[in-house]
Order: sequence, then C-alpha cells, then structure tokens
Amino acid sequence: MMKNPPIRCALLAAALLALTACGSGGGGGAEKVTLTYRLWDDQQKAGYEKVMAAFEKANPGIDVEIELLPYDQYWTKLTADAVAGTAPDVFWMTPTQFPEYVTKGVLAPVQVDTAKYHQTVVGSFTYEGKLYGVPKDWGIVGLLYNKDLFKQAGVEMPDKLTWAADGSGTLLDTARKLTVDEAGKHPGEAGFDAAKVKTYGFASWNHYQTQWMNWVASNGGKLVDKPFGKYTFNDPASVQALQFGVDLVNKHHVSPPATQTNPPTGKVTDMFKAGKIAMFPANNALLPFVAPEASFEVGVALMPEGPAGRAVNLNGLAEAVSAKSDHPEEAMKLAQYLGTQEPQKMMADGGYVFPALNGLSQGYVDYWKAKNVDVTPFAEEAEGTTFPLPITTGFTGFETKLNQIFNEMYLGKLSPKAAADQAVAEGNATVK
Repeated sequence: MMKNPPIRCALLAAALLALTACGSGGGGGAEKVTLTYRLWDDQQKAGYEKVMAAFEKANPGIDVEIELLPYDQYWTKLTADAVAGTAPDVFWMTPTQFPEYVTKGVLAPVQVDTAKYHQTVVGSFTYEGKLYGVPKDWGIVGLLYNKDLFKQAGVEMPDKLTWAADGSGTLLDTARKLTVDEAGKHPGEAGFDAAKVKTYGFASWNHYQTQWMNWVASNGGKLVDKPFGKYTFNDPASVQALQFGVDLVNKHHVSPPATQTNPPTGKVTDMFKAGKIAMFPANNALLPFVAPEASFEVGVALMPEGPAGRAVNLNGLAEAVSAKSDHPEEAMKLAQYLGTQEPQKMMADGGYVFPALNGLSQGYVDYWKAKNVDVTPFAEEAEGTTFPLPITTGFTGFETKLNQIFNEMYLGKLSPKAAADQAVAEGNATVK
C-alpha cells in the first residue's frame, strides 16, 4: 500500500476531522482508531477478549478487533499481507518465522525493559542489537507421564532421569520396566516380543522441538553456530545424541516404531492419551489437549539430564508490530501494554500460558494445580539451561525436508551421521 507524504497525510486528516465534526452535529472529537490483532489459538482468544476489553477501557480512543486464523492459514495470509503492506497492526510471532519477517523489514522495533522478561524469549526476537517483538509468553518441553501405568508396574519415577549414549542412566532403566509385551515380558528378558508390545515405557519419535534437539543440546551438541548463522548438528556430539534417540526405538524397543509415530501421520499423542505410552516429552502448551481427555492421572517430570546436563527447548512468542501499520503509535501502545503485568497475569491465571514477564508463573501453576496437574517441573526447567528453536533464515522452508530426512533415520533406513550430514547441507543451502 503506497503511503501519502506526511504533509498530505496531515492535510487529509485535518479535512476528514472537519467533515466528521460537521456531519456529527458539532459533536467534535477525533474518530476512534481500530487496530487489528491477529492470533491462531482459539483457546487463547477467549483470554484475549478479556485483555482487550481492559485495554479499550483504559484507552477509549482505540478499538481492537481480534482476528483468529488456523495456524497454517495464519502464516500463509501473513506472508501475503506483508508483501501487500496490509499486515495486521499487532500479531503473534514465533522464533522460527522471525528471521524471515525481520530481515524483510516487516517488523517495527519495540522499546521495553528487556531485563524483566525471560532472556531466551528476548534473545529469540533480537536482531542486530534491537528487539522486534514484545515478549508474550513461553512454552517449555517437560516429561508428561501416566501415573497409573507407573503404579501398575510398581515403578517409582526417579528423582532425576539421566541418559547417556551407551544406554546407561535411569531413563532407559525406567523405560524398560514400563515396557511390556502381550505375554508380560520386558525388553532384555528371554521371550520378549518387540512386535507385540502392549505398553511402551517412552515415546521417542521424529519431533524436533520435544525430542532430538533436546538430546543434542543435553549432549553438548549445537543446532546452529550463532543466531542467523549456519546449522551444525552433524558434529560428533549431536550425531551421538541422534543415535540415542533412534536406539530407544530400534535397539532398546522401549518406544513405538517409527511406522506408527513418524510425522505427518503419526499417532503418538493419541497413543499416550490411550494409555499405551508411559512417558511422553511434550510442551506444556499440549496440556489443554491431553489432560482433559486422558483416562488416567497425568504427572509432569523434569526432562532427563544428558552427559552435558539438562538443556531444554523453550519456545517463546512475541507481540509483533507491523512496520507499515496505519496507526503506529496506537499499535505500539497496544503491544507494550500486552507486555505489562495486568494482561500477562490474566493469561497466566487463566491457565493459557506461562507469561514472558518474570515473576508471574505461579498463576499458571495454580490453575493447573486445581485440575490435579502439578506443572512446577516446567517452571523449574525454565530457570535452568534453555535454548530456542533454530533462529536463522530459511528454517520454515527447510522444515519439511528436515522431517523427511529424519523420518528415514527413525525408520533405520539412514544412519544418524548420514541423516545429519544431509540435513545440515540441505538446511545451510536455505540460509541467506
């Protein structure tokens, strides 16, 4: 959309105001500004309706229209809108999409006190020393588990789950005890039938956010060499970690075969909800879709520690402001408001998200405690070593190819080294 020169804009605005005043019987006053706020989560939309009502009450000259789009449509339309210069005034942004938009000048820089927010979220939306999104929230990977299966097996969740590439540690030991075939045999016992498993102890599958990226980081490997840099997860530590994830499936038989779990048609979440998997790494954002449907008591534990300690993916969102908003001051006012205590506490207390603003997690914890789910392990992990998804250009285009390559790896058709080398080469070809 072509913008009028500033002087013409001022004259046009003055003329419109004059016409408005005449046409309204001398009522005077400026017209209300209407901002568009775009999101993709229908559950959070309910919370944001309350948030926007509070904002409008404090800012009577501004109306906010909430626009909900399904996730895939969200990005397709946002890309088209960005090209046309008609993007919504304020909208959600993710770390993996951020590089594409910020390097093309779509996002306006924002001014907030970054020290007040989770630093992984702040870092996820920083480009050339500037912040391009008000930190909104974060989700983190933790270990959901089926308390009923643990009780039935007479197994206690260890105080600390650990793993190493050679199979030592409490994770594999615990998973073996919880994996049982139709004859009641466990992996490693004589007569165990890996083709007739009744319940699996663990879910290891091709899901980068909740699975192999955490193994890589916990083994001392690196996903990228730096923000907006190159992929490096074919180094020895990363390959060793990938091998561990695959071994849980194909060597140790404590996880379902990749034929049942590989994306995009895998059924691993359904298997967990159906009581066929005991331990299931998942982002806390999955809780509203799992806990109400589970026929068992859901527990939450810390992710396992690897040889380099525990490193967990923390995926934050930001409130982005369009650099071409027709109402830049009002749009910035809304984005900055959304980063303050009142709205972030409302979203936390409603059980929607962990807020990016420090010191407000308890509301989210209390919400889920009332539903008999203790989410404090998620909050504890967020205070430790966390990392974002790869922040570099091209990831969104590379993602499909990455999943195709790693599907072959989990099926045992490609070695972890070959898969990592191929994926890194493909990925780095997309980095601009």
